[in-house]
Amino acid sequence: MDDHVTIRRKHLQRPIFRLRCLVKQLEKGDVNIVDLKKNIEYAASVLEAVYIDETRRLLDTDDELSDIQSDSVPSEVRDWLASTFTRKMGMMKKRSEEKPRFRSIVHAVQAGIFVERMYRKSYHMVGLAYPEAVIVTLKDVDKWSFDVFALNEASGEHSLKFMIYELFTRYDLINRFKIPVSCLIAFAEALEVGYSKYKNPYHNLIHAADVTQTVHYIMLHTGIMHWLSELEILAMVFAAAIHDYEHTGTTNNFHIQTRSDVAILYNDRSVLENHHVSAAYRLMQEEEMNVLVNLSKDDWRDLRNLVIEMVLSTDMSGHFQQIKNIRNSLQQPEGLDKAKTMSLILHAADISHPAKSWQLHHRWTMALMEEFFLQGDKEAELGLPFSPLCDRKSTMVAQSQIGFIDFIVEPTFSLLTDSTEKIIIPLIEEDSKTKTPSYGASRRSNMKGTVNDGTYSPDYSLASVDLKSFKNNLVDIIQQNKERWKELAAQGEPDLHKNSEDLVSSEEKHAETHS
Repeated sequence: MDDHVTIRRKHLQRPIFRLRCLVKQLEKGDVNIVDLKKNIEYAASVLEAVYIDETRRLLDTDDELSDIQSDSVPSEVRDWLASTFTRKMGMMKKRSEEKPRFRSIVHAVQAGIFVERMYRKSYHMVGLAYPEAVIVTLKDVDKWSFDVFALNEASGEHSLKFMIYELFTRYDLINRFKIPVSCLIAFAEALEVGYSKYKNPYHNLIHAADVTQTVHYIMLHTGIMHWLSELEILAMVFAAAIHDYEHTGTTNNFHIQTRSDVAILYNDRSVLENHHVSAAYRLMQEEEMNVLVNLSKDDWRDLRNLVIEMVLSTDMSGHFQQIKNIRNSLQQPEGLDKAKTMSLILHAADISHPAKSWQLHHRWTMALMEEFFLQGDKEAELGLPFSPLCDRKSTMVAQSQIGFIDFIVEPTFSLLTDSTEKIIIPLIEEDSKTKTPSYGASRRSNMKGTVNDGTYSPDYSLASVDLKSFKNNLVDIIQQNKERWKELAAQGEPDLHKNSEDLVSSEEKHAETHS
């Protein structure tokens, strides 16, 4: 840092001297216009260079976990946060040559940001028959409290297939991109098979359906869907659906330590995330599952670029850099990059269960802990040291969730709400100026709500967006869940381990009844 300051001062000394000389000459009234222009241009060029240098420095700052280095956070939890959400084990900072580089994919806001979104009822569409229980469950798909486990039970363990089909229909993606319905259904069913390949307690088709619905909710209730093009909405839903395809139930670090085939294939870099995208796209090489068959060459390439960037951004080891990158972008006059904002939405949805109701959050937590413990069992068999939170006999579940919420979830959702406000508030203001009060007051989006009689149509227009309620709801639920964990931590960890075992036993019985 001292070297950086020294270099900056050295570069600035000459323009500063010139400007001060010019001030004195102006005071004396003895200034040559040509010299004045040249000196001002020179000073401006130096300041611009310093600004660019400083911006790059900010965007390339090392991951920082200094706030976590506190006695109030157990060492095991600190190790887990460090190993999961940074690119190295331990609390050491990366060397400068290891800093990740970021690429922008989309740099401009699409022209048609106020185009209405087609959002239609899909229960009786040709192609996929909806059981009555699925219809009832999907009435809540626009709500934050949506119960994906209820959908999975109602659909006979096909929550992902129905979620994909529902959202593709509601956003009119099937018609807009001429997606063959048979291909969509075959692709969704193949995804479900891949998500079930390793019988993971957490990273399974239910998690994929949950993240996809959460992405939908965020786009809908923040108004972000009005900022995105139709292709970008397709990319968001598609990326959410495939983001953990064929997850092995073990971490990237486990693959690297065991020198697995997939780790060797992807050179230890975002091992699973690279596989998720590659394997999903490999499915579409089959004609009967090629949902993107009718996209233009440009749309296909743009979509693929967006999907790759979004899914790779779910690699938790890049979390702190991703957050810092976007936070710094908020301070820049150029505004937020589309692809990076979309990546933030997917990342937030991927870690959103601590912001859901306690019943859902606790169930997801216990499933994830069991998946960690199963990895720990494998590590014990291989003679490897336990990864953080993977020892079922000693892991502090409540403390880990408190740390996860404090250092990961809360900052992520805070940044998400700040970002959506910066994007949407100007759109709302512009939208209100372009319409007469009477029309603006009665305007409704074409996106339809779904109830039995079909008479209720919620307003999903820009004018109806309530960012304050969106934010307050998240803050309240996250705080309530954190307090519950604190109460459980005070009662002692053994009960939590028992709860985990009970949950797994219950899930196994549930699976047997549906097999």
